[in-house]
Amino acid sequence: MVVGVLSVELHLPEADSLKSRRFVLKSLKDRLRKFNVSVAEEGGDLWQRAALYVACVSQDGKQVNVVLENVKNTIEKETQVEILGYSMEML
Repeated sequence: MVVGVLSVELHLPEADSLKSRRFVLKSLKDRLRKFNVSVAEEGGDLWQRAALYVACVSQDGKQVNVVLENVKNTIEKETQVEILGYSMEML
């Protein structure tokens, strides 16, 4: 069994309140769940910063890699967030 974890640091340039930040992140997390992954959000002290952690489990390491790459590509296409950095690791 292979577990893959994708960590993504995000900048939300248009988030001017906690409510707008939550709206953007909830929408993004809901879209990512179509990949059958678990998504967790880590807050931060700033409204315009957030971190998402995405986990995927499969018998095939290649499948985990493909799913996490698709998740990363989906986040990159999101116009309301910018990726500041990301890392992917297999356990």
